[in-house]
Amino acid sequence: MSLLAQNIINVTDTAFLGRVGEVELGASAMGGLYYICIYTIAFGFSTGSQIMIGRRNGERNFEAVGPVVIQGVFFLTALAAAIFLFSRLMAGGIMRMLISSEVVRTATLEFLDWRVYGFFFSFVNVMFRAFFVGITRTKVLTWNALLMAGINVILDYLLIFGHAGLPCMGIRGAAIASVIAEGASVVFFLIYTFLTVDRKRYGLHRFPPFNPRLLKQVLNISVFMMMQQFASMSTFFLFFIVVERLGQRELAIANIIRSIYVVMFIPVSALATTTNTLVSNLIGAGGVSQVIPLIRRIVRLSAGVMACFSLVLCIFPRAMLSIYTNDAALLADSVPSLYVIAATALINSAASVVFNGLSGTGNTRPAFVIELCVLVIYVLFVYVAGVRLRQPVHICYLCELIYFLALLAGCTLYFRFARWDKKVV
Repeated sequence: MSLLAQNIINVTDTAFLGRVGEVELGASAMGGLYYICIYTIAFGFSTGSQIMIGRRNGERNFEAVGPVVIQGVFFLTALAAAIFLFSRLMAGGIMRMLISSEVVRTATLEFLDWRVYGFFFSFVNVMFRAFFVGITRTKVLTWNALLMAGINVILDYLLIFGHAGLPCMGIRGAAIASVIAEGASVVFFLIYTFLTVDRKRYGLHRFPPFNPRLLKQVLNISVFMMMQQFASMSTFFLFFIVVERLGQRELAIANIIRSIYVVMFIPVSALATTTNTLVSNLIGAGGVSQVIPLIRRIVRLSAGVMACFSLVLCIFPRAMLSIYTNDAALLADSVPSLYVIAATALINSAASVVFNGLSGTGNTRPAFVIELCVLVIYVLFVYVAGVRLRQPVHICYLCELIYFLALLAGCTLYFRFARWDKKVV
């Protein structure tokens, strides 16, 4: 549900802006991907923090949890300020280099002018998420997700189209709605933590001074996940840059498929994150021998869930696509890409779980190396299919299928032949 909350923002923006026009639909994809690329840096740091929190929780060293959370909030707030300043100064130049269409570029910058304020809220949110997932108390994430999604849907409706006496702001309204929803999420987490969490037990009852030694310890785990997350999302951004050069229609198709793609993969992403936490807790509690059986069980569960999703997608493709657009031609052109994503989902259901299981052992550097090798294959395919051969969108989307096949193979080989169980966190 917490993953749904972040993704529902992008999905809602896409669904509403699909009724505004293809330019706005494409621009929200480019601006949204820029934002998500930066967001994944913070998410990578929080995932590394989550591994450490989970290990301390498994060891029952509860008082050591709070300092990790607090130092993470300090670090990510400073990082958000730096990235915000960078974006305000440099986003225009970056988009001029990446986007060929002037109208799409102008709309993208209009979106980003407001969207970048969300860094201050989303960077703090990921540390709350790491804390609650790391101590395996995840019900709060459901309530937070519902609040965040509900506020974003309501404000999108009001601000994009100008209802209830508010100005019609179009793509700017989508950006403002997203920022407000993320801000409300932070307020919710603060209130919930203050009222319901035993802050003394988890070392959250006081604010220690900045601790560079502890931060360095967290970064030793997190830095490779930060680079891995950023590299992974940046290549997806590259995919959209290539598609944008194929045309506005192709960019609109890619954004609709991306929106379905991220929602469809939420169960897999959630199970993958759970794998990361449970592996870390299990090793902390001395259960190294149970790690592989645990990962296998979660893979079976993930594959079963995703098989159901893929079947629904293949049986009712137009019904799914009609959520985002009522343009008959755009619907028809999007169907082949939807079938590709349905097939990709089956491979991803195993690959993401195994990859996060590897990260949960603390072996984040090998995981990063595997990811880089796979991304080289991904980029080469996108370049050949999209730039050299100028293939349609559904052929370009085959890069996702190839990516997850290679990732699954690399992680499986590492678990089989490397000494992954010797990592100290």
